[in-house]
Amino acid sequence: MQNNNLQRILGLGFGIAILVGGTIGVGILRTPGEIATQINSEWLIILCWLAGGVYVLLGCGAYAELATSIPKAGGSYNYIKRAFGDYAGFVSGWFDYITNATAPAFFCIVIGEYLAILFPVLEPAKTAMAIGFLIGFSALHAIGVKSGSIVQQLTSILKVVFFVALVVACFLYSGATVPNPAGSSHLATAGLALGFAKALQMVLGTYNGWYSVCFFAEEDQNPNRNIPRSLYTGALIVIAIYILINLAFMHVMSPLAMANSPLVAADVSQIVFGPVGSTIVTVISVFSIIGILNAYMMIPARILFGLGRDGFFIKSAVRVNKGGTPIVALLVSSVFSLGLIVIGSFGALFGLATFTGVIVWGMAYASLIRLRKTEPNLERPHKSWGHPYSTVLLLISTLAILVGFALSDYTSLAVVVLIGLASYPLFRLLKRRQMD
Repeated sequence: MQNNNLQRILGLGFGIAILVGGTIGVGILRTPGEIATQINSEWLIILCWLAGGVYVLLGCGAYAELATSIPKAGGSYNYIKRAFGDYAGFVSGWFDYITNATAPAFFCIVIGEYLAILFPVLEPAKTAMAIGFLIGFSALHAIGVKSGSIVQQLTSILKVVFFVALVVACFLYSGATVPNPAGSSHLATAGLALGFAKALQMVLGTYNGWYSVCFFAEEDQNPNRNIPRSLYTGALIVIAIYILINLAFMHVMSPLAMANSPLVAADVSQIVFGPVGSTIVTVISVFSIIGILNAYMMIPARILFGLGRDGFFIKSAVRVNKGGTPIVALLVSSVFSLGLIVIGSFGALFGLATFTGVIVWGMAYASLIRLRKTEPNLERPHKSWGHPYSTVLLLISTLAILVGFALSDYTSLAVVVLIGLASYPLFRLLKRRQMD
């Protein structure tokens, strides 16, 4: 074992792969139909995905500046702590951990469910398969960072190939587009503005994961060069795939026909490929989830590493094995995910994770504004373009999204408030222990 010494062995290929693999999941196979229920106009649907893409690209500029100025493991926690102090860092770090540590349990369970669809004989073993995937990926990452990086790059390439093949197959489809249902209206019943706002929330949820490379800034061989390139290149790949998938789906089905589909990708595939269409979508889903699971097995350990280094978690969280993995942090996160799989009660936590994720985004953007004022001489290898206007726009947009989540999810709002109330006494206790 070595202490507090992550290895700088990751490069541009990993950075792009972790962004693409950590963002593109099964959400893009479901959300086009859900979004069509809100805005059933082709050009508005594409405009919504473009708006989400612009938000992500602006966010890439902000995170590129923060991650290259403060290239530490753990991502947003470090920037917020630097800008607003230990308490803000403590709260944001644990919010970010909740956001990311819940995901592996969810993805392992979903993989088990999809494998049971492909092979019905495995239905009774869904939970066992979920646990098996968790243990397998934990072992993979315990070996070292290089093994996780190789798997991430391979799965991300396969994922892109599968989605591109699906897009091409849809555009090659020469049959008639499935028309609007009889008697349907062209505008969403909830109203255009409200429908667009709800659709944009779903779009941003599908884009979530675009900043994944920032968690690994301390392990990048050349963060000043690789992080901005990874962010922008990966984001552009994701945006292009998302827009092409929507255009491809709408080539086969009209928006209102998509709106009546619970899983639009399966319906589109059945039209294009025939009876094997649903099987094809399930296979694509499995590979998509494996890639995103690999990413989210790596991220929570880096957050715990950063928290442990600053005294906000157990000191042993900074232990790094010969392969460069923060091994104790990885094992803690794996046990947490195992508990969620076994008790099967992560659903509420998953909703909470979306809520806390948006809070961390907003705090990160606010930290960029503050650091520009309080530390004008801080070395900034990459500067966010359009600042301060772009950053203020990001902050306002994020606050609007947060308000929307708060109005639609009172349970998560209450939990966030309770965590906030309980966090300060716990923070003071930890600070006292640091001084003893």
